[in-house]
Amino acid sequence: MLHRFECRVYYDEVDFGGIVYYANYLKYIERARTEYVRDLGVDQTVLKDQGLVFAVKKLDADYLRPAKFDDVIRVETGLSAVTGARFFMEQNIWRKDEHLFACAVTIVCLTDLGKPARIPAEIRRKLQKNCA
Repeated sequence: MLHRFECRVYYDEVDFGGIVYYANYLKYIERARTEYVRDLGVDQTVLKDQGLVFAVKKLDADYLRPAKFDDVIRVETGLSAVTGARFFMEQNIWRKDEHLFACAVTIVCLTDLGKPARIPAEIRRKLQKNCA
């Protein structure tokens, strides 16, 4: 399942030239991942109460074209694989049909002490069901 998240670029997200500051792309994709997981029925607050969290382990980003002030952008997120303790996502940012940003993200499940943990079986099933 490909998830779509739309947002507008605001003044506080751009540099002096009116172009999105590079680190803000990471905020956009984080918001999109959070909404995607929520839409799958995973409540990360409940997960945290169980002593588990999801964290980015690795991110490979390619900045293709700049987003600009007041652009409406779309973040597309897809799951590519799920293992016992991690899952892999592909994320792309678009302005209409113009590809602006691409990345591959590895997410891991950690205990509240920062140690690797297995993704709970029910959540793993929800993720696997939505892999490309």
